[in-house]
Amino acid sequence: MNIIIAGIHTGIGKTVSSAIICQALGYDYWKPVQAGDLENSDSIFIKNNVSNPSCVLHSETYQLQEYASPHYAAAKAGVQIKPEDFVLPPSDNSLVIETAGGIMSPLAKDFLNIDLVSTLNLPVVLVSNNYLGSINHTLLTVAALQQRNIAIEGIVFCGEAVESTRSFILEQTQLPLLFSVPVFQQINKEVIAAFAKTVSINL
Repeated sequence: MNIIIAGIHTGIGKTVSSAIICQALGYDYWKPVQAGDLENSDSIFIKNNVSNPSCVLHSETYQLQEYASPHYAAAKAGVQIKPEDFVLPPSDNSLVIETAGGIMSPLAKDFLNIDLVSTLNLPVVLVSNNYLGSINHTLLTVAALQQRNIAIEGIVFCGEAVESTRSFILEQTQLPLLFSVPVFQQINKEVIAAFAKTVSINL
């Protein structure tokens, strides 16, 4: 089963969540758009922190130097991100597909992450986090996905646990909690592998 890892914001734990799923289930990994930090990209993070031999990394469709919203990074590079360029990489395995930024982040003038999700026509695993405003961001993201009739497999919470926030989100959305990612003091293959053994992920 191919899935899209989408987030309510940027920098909230999508890549760590992707690593855990790839480690636990042996899925392949694909980041269609990487904007900035190409020497330490999300694909490189997966390579360095997932030890499951079944996980194969697939090359990004776009690699952009500027650490910014993809539409801006592409413009700076003189590149136009086009919907028709996104084709699932060939694989006999299931894919984890990680978006760049929040669900409404623009990839081009008239092409948002949510449009890419619709184009790929795959279910979403939504990554949330605990910060002031995360309830609002999570509920708005769920509403936007549901308005497009995009299936949501469930929610992953990352970071410090705030039970009142999590319980409110789960009650309001009626989405299943897939797993929660704690704040790791360090992240490496051993940490990801050990944590992946503790979670039961049904996708």
